[in-house]
Amino acid sequence: MKIILLENVENLGHIGDIVKVAPGYARNYLLPKGFAMLANEKNTKALEHAKRQLEYKKNKMLEQAKAIAAKIEGIVLNLVHAAGEEGKLFGSVTNMELAEHLKAQGLEIDRKKIVLVDPIKQLGEYSVTVKVQPEVLATFKVIVSKAE
Repeated sequence: MKIILLENVENLGHIGDIVKVAPGYARNYLLPKGFAMLANEKNTKALEHAKRQLEYKKNKMLEQAKAIAAKIEGIVLNLVHAAGEEGKLFGSVTNMELAEHLKAQGLEIDRKKIVLVDPIKQLGEYSVTVKVQPEVLATFKVIVSKAE
């Protein structure tokens, strides 16, 4: 019996896959639990239509992400912090602070998308990565200088 999976089923397939299973397995487990639907002509066409819509939506989101990444690429943030004699900051520059400065520049970026391996604790120039979408990365420059 052919079915279309509506959920990821271990050892069987992923969402949207058309798989062939034993009739009893489909009738007694997959269909009642809502994990699958019959792969008749109507459901197959509906699945193809839904896949096209999702692909269109994904492409549109990717274009928006690339536009945001292009805006981020041109940004240079100049931060002024209190620092000691050897250039060590009193405190640190975190992704939350960077998100606030980006917001002040007109870019609403979630702080969780700003990738900092370690907080910035020294004066200097840094390159910071923003994960706009899983496949779209952007970097901007941060210059940390000493407060007078």
